[in-house]
Amino acid sequence: MANPLTVTDESFDADVLQSDLPVLLDLWAVWCGPCRAIAPIVEQIAEEYDGRVKVARLDVDQNPGTAIRYGVRSIPTLILFKNGQEVERVIGAMPKEYLLARVKPHL
Repeated sequence: MANPLTVTDESFDADVLQSDLPVLLDLWAVWCGPCRAIAPIVEQIAEEYDGRVKVARLDVDQNPGTAIRYGVRSIPTLILFKNGQEVERVIGAMPKEYLLARVKPHL
């Protein structure tokens, strides 16, 4: 059973940019209601797509550097990285099917 990996500003390059698998990064914060709403969806994707995509979460309050680096102005923001490059970005809470429709073409 795969759980989302917790990423920090310090571990971002190694965990996300240098990953052999595509990485779906969930940028979130504890106080964010929509972030809490999509957390179960992110966890389901981590489990269902284990081995095809690495799912990671980064708390923007604890790790503002990565959010600033990628111009994240609203959360939740989910960014899909492939070969160290951003290939997809979705902002806000959304149904699982919508998120997967944006992610699957890159797997």
